[in-house]
This record gives sequence, structure tokens and C-alpha cells, in this order.
Amino acid sequence: MDYTGNHIGKRVLLWLLVIGSGWPGVMGQTGDCWGNFRGDAEFTGVSRARIPDQPEMLWNFNAGAGIKAAPVTCNGIIVVGTVEGELYALNSDGTLRWKIITENSIEAPALIVGRSVYVGNLDGALYSVDLETGAINWTYHTDNQIMGSPSYYSKGDIEVIMVGSYDYFLHGVDPATGKGIWKYETNNFINGSCALYAGMAVFGGCDGELHMVEALSGKSKVSLQISTYVASSATISGDVAFVGDYDGRFSAVDLLNQRVNWVFENEEAAQPFIASPAVSGNYVYIGNRD
Repeated sequence: MDYTGNHIGKRVLLWLLVIGSGWPGVMGQTGDCWGNFRGDAEFTGVSRARIPDQPEMLWNFNAGAGIKAAPVTCNGIIVVGTVEGELYALNSDGTLRWKIITENSIEAPALIVGRSVYVGNLDGALYSVDLETGAINWTYHTDNQIMGSPSYYSKGDIEVIMVGSYDYFLHGVDPATGKGIWKYETNNFINGSCALYAGMAVFGGCDGELHMVEALSGKSKVSLQISTYVASSATISGDVAFVGDYDGRFSAVDLLNQRVNWVFENEEAAQPFIASPAVSGNYVYIGNRD
């Protein structure tokens, strides 16, 4: 299912475009890295980069197939997947660095951590790929499709990659070996990704719950029923998670006290929230299908 609301046929060609006055100006949080699709572990979705007053297109690259997921970038390498299952790495001048084929559609952005790229596809396969060379390090298999981006957490010498699947589980995977560490079961599909808060993965599910799960162990901290269906990812600011749902409700959830602070609804439209929010200062931004 295409949760963007657009039908993309197999032979539709989309173009990856880069605009700016120079490549370094469009980099992410650390100046040379925007490693996940929201820019940081809290998924705030805010870039510190300055946008030129008069942007210019620097180059374009024809991927030869539809692109649904946003690109990510680190160390001057851009990574993006296509609906035909290809994962591309491009140099900062738009030239091809490497390409692998994963055999099924890539619907979510990849994650870059250090020298590794992590990406899932609709076969339910999670891949670890060398950022520099495109060599596949390992493949981990879930029992249904992966529609969200992986997330990363570490503490001391312990690291974990987390990814949700339509098999109802959030999977914790060893980033070095690709071996499963733990699985946390929900009551329906997991469509979004995990934001991080105080060592916990925070995510919504198609069971309508906002889950808080210990990242290192996979143990549940709490699950709060907020709707019937959450398709997007939550954003965290301080102790508050912001999340939209398919019922047209947009909620602010107090993670510290485990309660809903407020709910916004456009009752005249009553359309779903599919996109993930962004938060900056005292404001949170969210698009709706109204």
C-alpha cells in the first residue's frame, strides 16, 4: 500500500534533484551528515543549514524507477532507494558510486551510522551495506514487509538497530553481525520508525498505541492507547511526543507522566495524519490530508 496517496507505476521515472549554491550548504546536523530521514534521533525534522536566497539546481540523477523515500547523506555520499528495490549511492557531484539490488521495493529512507547503511524493503529484509563500497555486510529477515526506516541506539559497548515490520514485531538487531537480539510484539502492523527518548524507542503502531520500549532489551515500558491506527513516526521535544493518527487526531503525549496533554482535530475535515511532524521552539508542524 502507498501511504503517500499516490500510485506509482513500475515504469514511472522520478528524478533526484539537488539544489543550492554549493553542496556543503545543504548538509544536515553535523555539517556533513543527515543520517536518518528526520535529521536526529528525536525525529525533529529540522535542519540547521542555510538555504540560498536564489537556489540553483546543481545536478540531477535519473534512478530509472520511482523514488518514494527521502535520501540520506553522510561523508559526501547520498543514499536513496527505489520502488524496484535498487539502493543507490551517489557522490556529491551526482555521479554513481555504487548500486545494489534488494529484489523488492524500498519504501522508507535508509539509515547511515558510521560506515554502514541500513535499509529495509517489502520482502521484510533488513540490509547492512558498506557506505563506501556497497558491499553487503549482512541481511536480517523479518516475517513481513518493512515500511519504516531503521533506528540506532548505543550505550557503552552495546549497540542495536531497531526496525518495525508488518509481522507485528519491533526487531532489535546487532549492527555488527546482523543477528537478532530481541523482538517486541505489538497488536498490529508497525508502519513508522522509532524515535529515541531516555534510552527508549518511542513509536506508534497500527494497533493505535504509542509504545515505549527499552532499546537495549526490548522490554516494554508502557503502551498508551491514543487512536485506532498510527501510520507515521512520532517526534519528540523534551518529554513530549507528538504523533498524528489515521482518525485525524494529532496528540501531544507526556512521556514522563505517560498521559495525553492535548489533542488537535479538524472536525470539519476529519482526514488522516500520515506525515511525521517537525518541531522547532514552541511550534510543531504537521501536514494533513485535508
